[in-house]
Amino acid sequence: MLIKLWSDSYHHKSYISGWYSKGMFEKTLQVIGLTPNEAKIYESLLRMQSANISTIAIKSKVHRRNVYDSMSKLIDKGIVSELVLENEKHFKAVDPKRLMGLLKEKESILGEALPGMQRLFQQIETKEQAYVYKGIQGFRNYMQDILDVGEDVYAVAAKGGWWDPRLAAFRKRFYKELTRKKIRVFHLFDYRTKHLIREVAKVHKHEAKFLPMAYETTSAIDIFGDHVVTFTGLGFGKLEDDLTQFVLISRKLADSYRTWFRFMWDSLP
Repeated sequence: MLIKLWSDSYHHKSYISGWYSKGMFEKTLQVIGLTPNEAKIYESLLRMQSANISTIAIKSKVHRRNVYDSMSKLIDKGIVSELVLENEKHFKAVDPKRLMGLLKEKESILGEALPGMQRLFQQIETKEQAYVYKGIQGFRNYMQDILDVGEDVYAVAAKGGWWDPRLAAFRKRFYKELTRKKIRVFHLFDYRTKHLIREVAKVHKHEAKFLPMAYETTSAIDIFGDHVVTFTGLGFGKLEDDLTQFVLISRKLADSYRTWFRFMWDSLP
């Protein structure tokens, strides 16, 4: 017996029958690494206790020859098992929880290879570049660069420019992406930032220090990845109309700046 449901918001009908529509998991299975044929075969087996090659070919609509090829790969992956019933080979799906194990195995394999891949990547000399960003839109571009590069940020003489009221909507998404991408931000704030923009100090309290009052400037420097960005036209918690950002792309230069940053960071309480 089918139960008919109506959805006014989408103006369509759906049915609950205690059974899932055929092919509804194929895309998911492909996303996690199965080929189209493997996905069709595995999903078909989920609907049967076990089946021989002929039955699997019919139910999955995969050519018999291709079923043979895919079956051996599914067995190797540990998500299909083989058994003999009445002197004939049958196959059955292994508990789908095993699929999560496959993902963890792949993650582990990638984790072992990643350091070596990273070393190769960093050995390639990136073409050095220099360009300029202007105004509030240029500042948004620089914030997007941080997200695109995806590496930790080191800020010297920061003044809370991210907290300019005109960036409120962008800032909300920006901080969300920093968290999602696990990008850490280490701030060496100018001294007055602590008193003028308390929210800044609160948000970054675990990864922030403050420069002595005598070393306050009108400029700032941010380092992330292979980027070194210097600023003029910064106010405390606001951006001046004549804001200019000089962007340098150089891994060697950025590494040097990070070394100097660590010295300053370690020297402050």
